[in-house]
Amino acid sequence: MVLGTRFLGLWAPRAFGFLPRRVFSCGTKGLYQSSDAARSKFFEPLKKVMLPPNSFKGKVAFITGGGTGLGKGMTTALSSLGATCVIASRNIDVLKATAEEISSQTGNKVHAIQCDVRNPEMVKNAVSELIGVAGHPNVIINNAAGNFISPSERLSSNAWKTITDIVLNGTAHVTLEIGKELIKAQKGAAFLAITTIYARCGSAFVVPSASAKAGVEILNMSLASEWGKYGMRFNVIQPGPIKTKGAFSRLDPTGAFEKEMVERIPCGRLGTVEELANLAVFLCSDFASWINGSVIRFDGGEHVYLAGEFNSLNKVSKEQWNLLEQMIRKTKGS
Repeated sequence: MVLGTRFLGLWAPRAFGFLPRRVFSCGTKGLYQSSDAARSKFFEPLKKVMLPPNSFKGKVAFITGGGTGLGKGMTTALSSLGATCVIASRNIDVLKATAEEISSQTGNKVHAIQCDVRNPEMVKNAVSELIGVAGHPNVIINNAAGNFISPSERLSSNAWKTITDIVLNGTAHVTLEIGKELIKAQKGAAFLAITTIYARCGSAFVVPSASAKAGVEILNMSLASEWGKYGMRFNVIQPGPIKTKGAFSRLDPTGAFEKEMVERIPCGRLGTVEELANLAVFLCSDFASWINGSVIRFDGGEHVYLAGEFNSLNKVSKEQWNLLEQMIRKTKGS
């Protein structure tokens, strides 16, 4: 889920005016019954890969944060479509395990390269290794991220720097280093960044993430204009709540917010990793060769629901509407 300080202790849901569904305690991890709303039956997720087989045959994809969550899902989809994938993050053991798992599943080689995107020298070395083992990438997905919930008055300068270094500086290090190599080699590529729906409007309690993600979007839109002449495209996906283990453990450690999130999503459910992966591979494919500089919201309608002043009237029953209509009709004058 693309939301992101470690929240210690348990929330008291009653104090916030709502109750979670039955929760089974499992340390800081929650195991919940499905919180999908009834209307979700109209929006069943399709989890199969949508593009034709071999859509990425002969192509190289580089994915940061590719060992877990959304990154793993996108890598799996790309590999299943024929791409040679190279995944990067700080934890080499997790990367290697993921690479082996996906390779055995798809039959295509997945390489693992250890890289802390905050460190420009490590990024430079990782890009050199990427080109050495697989060639210049045709697809670059900046997915590495860090986030946590915290009142802003509790943020230390180190907390701010950590998130900004991973999200904004890390994306810039990877994008600029690979971009320079592609320009020298006279090769084009499709770049994709994963941000969040609150990158445009901001959000309380995740201020470092919101600020950094906004910077990532401007970086990509700027380069879409400047580097199109080199054959490069730059697009952004803003995911809403997609349930992944890592993000939910830091953003919703008790599970209390999950049901509330579902209630405000018009499609009545959380998104799935497979759906996000399908959108990502489409944007990075030749089918999307005229999409450049776009920021695509992917949230089941959550953003527009929160933005509309009267959208909460969805909760008004037919009987209550009948009463309201009578009251309105009796109103005279302006």
